[in-house]
Amino acid sequence: MAWEALAVDYFSGRISELIEQLQVLPGIGTKTAQRLAFHIISMPEEKVKRLSETMLETRKNVRYCSECYTLTDGEKCPICSSPKRNHRMIMVVETPRDLAAYEKTGKYEGVYHVLHGAISPMLGIGPGDIRLKELMVRLEADVDEVIIATNSTLEGETTAMYISRLIKPTGIKVTRIANGVPVGGDLENVDEVTLLRALEGRTIL
Repeated sequence: MAWEALAVDYFSGRISELIEQLQVLPGIGTKTAQRLAFHIISMPEEKVKRLSETMLETRKNVRYCSECYTLTDGEKCPICSSPKRNHRMIMVVETPRDLAAYEKTGKYEGVYHVLHGAISPMLGIGPGDIRLKELMVRLEADVDEVIIATNSTLEGETTAMYISRLIKPTGIKVTRIANGVPVGGDLENVDEVTLLRALEGRTIL
């Protein structure tokens, strides 16, 4: 917006550039970017250096888990590496943020598979554009149940039905989280109690 550009012009070139770069982050508008910029400027130089180094190192070293495809800095994420998790139960989610939302409940004992998206013909995203092939490879091992926890959006429901049709011929149990999650809502924005109820009330597809 014009007024946002004008607001940035109030400050010197380097401050304005910092504000502009912070606005690249999701959910960060001009006012929030300004607050963050002035906070960073007021921080001790060593802390700013550590912050920037951490961001660069994280971007450089974080990769996809070789098993579930969440983000991690090792070959496998801590969940997939844990012998305490039930590796015969796989919850399918759209993003690492959705995985984190369910982990906050502290009640799910299985493992995950992160699709990194959902099928959306309107956006040109087909089954081959998300991690479905990798999921089917995982199902060649001993798996008792696949819990489909895609979001309650048109894209999420389309993806859930597509996955169900893929898996049913294998004989593996396929379930869908219950309708406790608001229609059109993202899992990362739903409280832990609602997520837990949706998990416990899941239905067979």
